[in-house]
Amino acid sequence: MSKVPRKVDVAVLGAGLAGSSAAKALADKGWETLLLDRQTFPRHKVCGEFLSPESQSTLQALGISEPVSGLGHCEIERIKLIFENGAETEIELPANAWGLSRYVLDEGLHQAALRAGAVLHTGTAVTAVRTTDRGYLIETKQGSEMNVIEARAVIAAWGANQRAGLPGYQRQPAGKAAYVGVKSHFRGVKMEPVVELYFFRGGYLGLCPVEGGVVNASALLERETAANAGKSILSIIYGAAQRNPKLYEKLKGAEPVPGAQAAVAPVYLNRKPVAWDQLPLLGDSATMIPPLCGDGMSMALRSAALCVPLADRYLRGQFSKVQWQQDYTRFITEEFTGPLRWGGLLQRVVEMPALAAWLPYAARLAPGAASALVQATRLKPFPM
Repeated sequence: MSKVPRKVDVAVLGAGLAGSSAAKALADKGWETLLLDRQTFPRHKVCGEFLSPESQSTLQALGISEPVSGLGHCEIERIKLIFENGAETEIELPANAWGLSRYVLDEGLHQAALRAGAVLHTGTAVTAVRTTDRGYLIETKQGSEMNVIEARAVIAAWGANQRAGLPGYQRQPAGKAAYVGVKSHFRGVKMEPVVELYFFRGGYLGLCPVEGGVVNASALLERETAANAGKSILSIIYGAAQRNPKLYEKLKGAEPVPGAQAAVAPVYLNRKPVAWDQLPLLGDSATMIPPLCGDGMSMALRSAALCVPLADRYLRGQFSKVQWQQDYTRFITEEFTGPLRWGGLLQRVVEMPALAAWLPYAARLAPGAASALVQATRLKPFPM
C-alpha cells in the first residue's frame, strides 16, 4: 500500500459500493483521488448481494459495467415469494439481475479504482474532518500512525452507523423499530436463476445465488426474533429458518462457507433521505431502503452517479459548494422519495401479521399488482 498523500483533489471516505465507484469515476476524470476505509478488504458484509436490472444503466454511467460484468456473477431471472403457510408466488424481472457477493464486488471495484489512478488506503480510521478556507483537513489513524490530509472536496460514503461527531451521523428517535441483519454463504443449496424471499413472523430471509455455485442467505429480523434464535450468526439463521417450513427444508442439508458470516445491528429502516450533512453523503449514509425491495445496491450506485458530475463541476470551479449541495439534494429527493415511500409501505405490510397473512392470496389473485408494487420500489433507468 502506497504512502498516504498529504494533499489531494478529492477524498472519498468509505470504500464500499458507493464510495469505490465514485472514486473510480472521479479518477477517470483526472482528479487526484484518495479512497479511505477503516475496514480491511476483502470482507463479507450483510447484503442481499443482488444487483437489480435497474442498476445496469448506473453501472454504465459510472464506467464500471465492464469490470463488474467480468466478476463471475450469477444471472437471475425472477423473484419467488414463499410465505409461512407454504403459499408461493413468482414475479418476473423486466431483465436479468446479477447475483454477486460483496466479497468479490468490493474487491473488483477497488481494483478498478486503482487502475483509474485512485489511491486506496484501508484499515484507516477517519477521526475528524475540518473545514478550511481551501477545502478540508482530514485527520486519520492507521495503527499508531496519525496523518492529516488536505482535500479540496470530501465525499462521505461510510455507511449508516456513523459515530457521533462525524458527518452522516443520524441519531434515531426513541421508540423507532430497530432490526438485526445477518448473512452467510452456503454450498449445497439447489437454486434456479431466482431470488427466493421467505417470510415468517419476526422477519424474512432471502436466498440469492452468487458466483461460484454459492448461495447468499441474508435475513432482516426483529431484535426479539434474533435474540431468541441464539448467539452465533449461524444459529440465528437456522433459528429463523425454522419459522418457515420450506426454508428449513431448503437449508437443512446446506454447508456454511467458513468465514462468510456477518451481522449488523441496529438497522433502522425508512430514514428520510439526507443528501448532505457538512459533506455530500452516498449510499447508506444518505438513506436505507427496506432490504426486501432488492434495490439497495442500485441505490448506492445511483447516489454515486448523481454526485460525481456535480463534484467534477465543483472541482473545475464551474459552480459553488452551495450549488453542489442544492443540486445533489434535489436529485436525491427526486430519485429516492418514491421508491422509499413504496418500500416503507411494503415493509409495514410484512410487519403486520393480519395483513401479511393475506399477501399470498393477494399476489395470486392480482399478480400484475404485485409486480407493479415491486417495480414501484425500484429506481428508474439512469439517463445516459
